[in-house]
Amino acid sequence: MPNGDDLDARFNELVAQIDEDERRRMRAAASRGARAPRSDKATRPRRAGRGLLAAGLVAAVIGGATVIVAARPDLLTPQVGSPGPVPEETQPVMAAPEAAGVETATPEPTTADPFAGSPAEKYAEGAAGFVLPKAKALGGLSKKDVAKALDRTRKLMTAAFLDRKTLMGGKPKAFMKLLDREQRVWFQKYLDLKKRAKDDFDSRGWVTSFAPKTAQLSTDVIKVKGRTTVAKARKYGRSGAEVKLNYLVVYAVNRPGQPTTTIRLVTHRVGSVFVYREAGELVLWLKDWSKTSTPVRCDVGDFFIHPAYDDSAPDAVKPSGPPSNPYDLDDDKHGKKDDKDRCWASDPT
Repeated sequence: MPNGDDLDARFNELVAQIDEDERRRMRAAASRGARAPRSDKATRPRRAGRGLLAAGLVAAVIGGATVIVAARPDLLTPQVGSPGPVPEETQPVMAAPEAAGVETATPEPTTADPFAGSPAEKYAEGAAGFVLPKAKALGGLSKKDVAKALDRTRKLMTAAFLDRKTLMGGKPKAFMKLLDREQRVWFQKYLDLKKRAKDDFDSRGWVTSFAPKTAQLSTDVIKVKGRTTVAKARKYGRSGAEVKLNYLVVYAVNRPGQPTTTIRLVTHRVGSVFVYREAGELVLWLKDWSKTSTPVRCDVGDFFIHPAYDDSAPDAVKPSGPPSNPYDLDDDKHGKKDDKDRCWASDPT
């Protein structure tokens, strides 16, 4: 068995076999990998993620001789009838071992498993992710009343965020059926307004709907994570209970008929439901149901979701602020009045 000195000598001899032309080709390949994204795409979160990944690969190539050898294992293992050097266009670029404390980029979604490698991979599927607290008597309501209110809230969330017809931009009939009669009339009146002032409300924002012909679900699986809380409350001069919801709902979507454009789209849904009794009836009154979504276009003024695909045209409105983590359940960008129409920068999904 050769000793350490022999191995070192053999190593140096093999590295020396890499002539200057080969080194130039490897440096050229590294430079191509490091090429910065075009400026018109730099603010798009998914582009930014790819830029960081490219920089990491370049660091792996120029980091030292050991990485060069990793990219050319044939130098250490002589083979009979070896076809010779791999053409420049097909040479693999090997990433260096991950540095301690450095996060790796989230893998791009695939059509086979679009959630693989993302935080959503471990989320529950569909309505199973809407976790409810144990019912108890609160605010003058019986335990049975609270249990009924929690169950109806879960049905409201399912209809608002998971109903296929609603998701594809159709009329949210399943959601409307669950609303209190008075609120149902109001919801229908403000749904998909054809003409509205800049500050007018559109009730479409209370449900998740992709703009027609902009998206189709890449899979029947929708990932859900979050929490529901309930506490006694007094609102509108009445005593009762308030149910609060805070959920991440993650979809895999693609351009209609183009499965290779699949992206993960994360929505953060928050809202509250005030529960009380009036004239012998249990009333659920929805308040402040809102959402943030990413990656979406910022330059569209309606209340539908317009996904931003990797090949989408540059957005006329640029996101603002430092990028936020779309999977952060406690990131609150919903409640501030001056931020309600703001387009925030986001990390890749």
